[in-house]
Amino acid sequence: MLELRKDYILDRWVIAASVRGKRPKQFKQKHHRIEPKVCVFCPGNEALTPPEIGRVEKNNKWILRWFPNKFPFVEQKGSPKLITKNRFFTHSSGYGKHEVIADTNKHSVQLWDTDEEHIKLLIGVMKDRIKSLEKLKNIRYVQVFKNHGEKAGTSIIHSHVQITGLGWIPPAVKEKVTAIKKYKKCPYCDIIKKERKSKRKCFENRTFIAFTPYASRFNYEVWIFPKEHIERLDELNDNQISDLAETLKNILDKLKEIDMSYNFYIHYSPKKGKLHLSIEVTPRMANWAGFEFSTDTTINSVMPEVAAEFYRSR
Repeated sequence: MLELRKDYILDRWVIAASVRGKRPKQFKQKHHRIEPKVCVFCPGNEALTPPEIGRVEKNNKWILRWFPNKFPFVEQKGSPKLITKNRFFTHSSGYGKHEVIADTNKHSVQLWDTDEEHIKLLIGVMKDRIKSLEKLKNIRYVQVFKNHGEKAGTSIIHSHVQITGLGWIPPAVKEKVTAIKKYKKCPYCDIIKKERKSKRKCFENRTFIAFTPYASRFNYEVWIFPKEHIERLDELNDNQISDLAETLKNILDKLKEIDMSYNFYIHYSPKKGKLHLSIEVTPRMANWAGFEFSTDTTINSVMPEVAAEFYRSR
């Protein structure tokens, strides 16, 4: 089956090319791990990172620890104000703040090896760091993301999440905010209602639903949404955070089965944006090539309906 599909609300296109005969375990990746002589994220090596911002402890040992990124791609210098010279050359300082959360104290453990309670603690830290960084001067948005595995762009094996306070709103977020303004009410609320009854639904609990998006760009891509219209992580109460941790854990358990590289990232609403909170999980088993880069249209060889079957098979 070959089908051209459009994103729910964005002008973004995907060619869904079914390979139903290929099951997930056939995609299982082989990783080439190069262990460092010294892991700067491991307990005992705290002095090798920039000064600690905070930690969560258990039995007098840290289990989550966060600190500035030693090699940031943004910094609190200069100005985020855009300047255009000679019509075509627009620039500003790479203004922002870049942090790292070591999301486990065990070098041999990845996030998918941890339990729901640990993931709940991590979500709590991410929520607090977003709130803290947003208070800084000239920070307009805080992007939270995780890279796992070599295909997902990770450079340090020890499991970690990155938090970036930015002096601008990311285009991917701005595009969604602009698109939802075309609707009288939140389109994602309607999308969730439809996907709850579709073959793309993976699972749901009291608060959250996970489904493979209709125009998935990545093999086994899956989105997590609160079923109510919630715009920010800090709007979630303790029970809702538990439900989010359960949902994310279910997804990570399935990705662990095939040892898959993945990214996840949080999109929340900027001020007055009215954007529905979401977490997008994007497994990285396929490489984009000439067609994708030349057309900005993705070829996805796994139908989202097939991907949802994989996530439901627990």
